[in-house]
Amino acid sequence: MADPIRVYLLDDHDVVRQGLRFLLEQQDDIVVVGESATAAEAAARIPAMRPDVAVLDARLPDGSGIEVCRTVRAVDPSINALILTSYDDDEALFAAIMAGAAGYVLKEIRSSDLVTAVRHVAAGKSLIDPAMTATVLERIRNGPGTPDELASLTDQERVLLGHIAEGLTNRQIAEQMFLAEKTVKNYVSSILAKLGLERRTQAAVLASKLLGDAPR
Repeated sequence: MADPIRVYLLDDHDVVRQGLRFLLEQQDDIVVVGESATAAEAAARIPAMRPDVAVLDARLPDGSGIEVCRTVRAVDPSINALILTSYDDDEALFAAIMAGAAGYVLKEIRSSDLVTAVRHVAAGKSLIDPAMTATVLERIRNGPGTPDELASLTDQERVLLGHIAEGLTNRQIAEQMFLAEKTVKNYVSSILAKLGLERRTQAAVLASKLLGDAPR
């Protein structure tokens, strides 16, 4: 027999984790090798456990499963991540794609479909609708057009710059983009350096002008 699929669970609700563990361990080909309630613990433990699939809750009190996905895959790209979320929105999907997640499913998914999703992701298949992926990336990359002044920024940095222009704090941006607040701070520093600016307010003014004037 083939080795069982090794799964790690991340969810801050005990009842949800217990339910997922019970569901998955009823399957002959799946074994749960660990679980966490916080992003920090999961980011530290998952690379050491080397699961085939990490099932990650998108929103957590101390961060997000999407940020955990990014951190874990930077250490070990062979670990496949399946993002579980209660929210169906383009921003979260884009964040999951950029983090390297193999799957993105809503918590309303049927039990049998979730088991199938774990098996698909473990086999190296994607559960992110290609059409949806293309739509999100098109919106981010080409939707408003890219002024020459912003050409040096990455897609993620342009999205973040737009949030700065909206007046959002680092914490609010972190929640919107499913990033750790420290990661947002690093992005802001990178954006200021690339644009030759010293202060966040300068970036906000520049972004408001450039993005507001960009062709649609």
